[in-house]
Amino acid sequence: MLPDALFPHARRLATASLKPLAAERCDTASLEAPRWTLDLSRQRLDAPAETALLEHGRAAGLEAALADLFSARTVNPSEDRPALHWALRAGTSLEAPECEAVRQSARPADAFAGAVHAGTVVAGDGAPFEAILHIGIGGSDFGPRLVDEALIGPKTSKTLRFCANLDPADFDLAIEGLDPARTLVVGVSKSFGTEETLYNLSRAREWLRRAIGERWIDHVALVTANRDRARAWLGADGGRVFDLPVSVGGRFSIWSAASLACACAAGPGTLASFRAGAARMDAHVLKAPFEENAAIRMALIDFWNTSVLGYPMRAVLAYARRLRLLPAYLQQLEMESNGKSVRPDGTSVSTATAPALWGGEGSIGQHSYHQWLHQGTHVIPAEFILALDPDADPEGSRALTAHALAQAEVLANGRSADEIRADEPGLAPAVAAQKVHAGGRPSSFLACRRFDAEALGALIALYEHRTYLAGRLWGVNSFDQWGVERGKTMAGRINTVLSEGSGADDPVTQALARRLGDIFRD
Repeated sequence: MLPDALFPHARRLATASLKPLAAERCDTASLEAPRWTLDLSRQRLDAPAETALLEHGRAAGLEAALADLFSARTVNPSEDRPALHWALRAGTSLEAPECEAVRQSARPADAFAGAVHAGTVVAGDGAPFEAILHIGIGGSDFGPRLVDEALIGPKTSKTLRFCANLDPADFDLAIEGLDPARTLVVGVSKSFGTEETLYNLSRAREWLRRAIGERWIDHVALVTANRDRARAWLGADGGRVFDLPVSVGGRFSIWSAASLACACAAGPGTLASFRAGAARMDAHVLKAPFEENAAIRMALIDFWNTSVLGYPMRAVLAYARRLRLLPAYLQQLEMESNGKSVRPDGTSVSTATAPALWGGEGSIGQHSYHQWLHQGTHVIPAEFILALDPDADPEGSRALTAHALAQAEVLANGRSADEIRADEPGLAPAVAAQKVHAGGRPSSFLACRRFDAEALGALIALYEHRTYLAGRLWGVNSFDQWGVERGKTMAGRINTVLSEGSGADDPVTQALARRLGDIFRD
């Protein structure tokens, strides 16, 4: 339930200037987490409001929620399971046997990736693999793409491509220029029943078979929780099938064998460092004092902004070329986890839950949607993420940092008519009015002084814990996704309608299918 104690603070601060609020908090609203500094000064809070918000977090049982997660208790009541994605990055043996089993599940895939990278696991003709084609969708795609973009890219001698969409063009583009005789296909599907992945895997199988015959099976590795279905698809006793534990949700599977393609391209050391950074963040989230816990504080800000102040969106602004896919990754993590309106007991939630999350790459976004952020009629909290590379050109890095800091400052402080008149005397009143920035736009700022695999691992783990804790505050189950299933079921029915020309229950769907279906029936 939404605590009545927070409403008076929200009303009191609703029209307060953000600039003095931030000035009062700038020495107390910054905290350190592994590899990242988090500054919350520019949130619409003052000391009494923040005290009340922290008290709400304690009353909501956030510390108990973390204890449940890290003790392998059931936190996914829909499936009566724990959520053990964190066990994949734990550095030591764990008390609960199922945690150790999850951690060990990644070992065969890691060993295989090391051998592919080193050239000791080879193609059917005995030559090393030169390319890896990753096929998956959703949680089996966003994570590996992010790891590739952030950590690998051109640094590997092996070409890494991705294919996710049902659109036939996606597969065609993914294999363009690749030699099937030198390509390893990695398919990832937890259920091994996902339509998009099976479609693209089938096309990949035929592509390999046409080129190299029955040795195609030497060019495929599958990652799944449904080993029997995967082996039936392979149609042979052989083949390489790696485990994706059932207690690891797809959108939390970046730490698992789901990232096999990335490990093959970069070597398992990159994934090991990535997991190590996450493990450090796990220790912080589990052990840090409540007020200094980055995940708890960020989850409480999500609750305050969305459920108390009523902001319906959040913009993630990644000031790092290597993190340009982070907003898309976080969209699935947060919106699929907490985009819900019903509690596990079937009752409706009492407040707004997960905000719409969108964003992009700074400073590129400054030339498109930042105008809307600054002077539009909607107030959208922003999250700046600055990930620096000290080995990069210092002039560019300094300029990038200046732009991130400037955007956050202007969003918060704005620019008044008096300031405009002082800076530009004689300006026409209509033009001066158009230059006014209202300010008052809250933001958070995350900064890393040396971005690498450990830093990325720590960042993703921080967002995972923040998402889970925010779900607890909203009273929803962050580990199921019933809202995804209905569309999949309906698509199967409509596929038949497109083939046969009739049979849809909905008149609009039937009319559209009649108009569009001719191309499939000709």
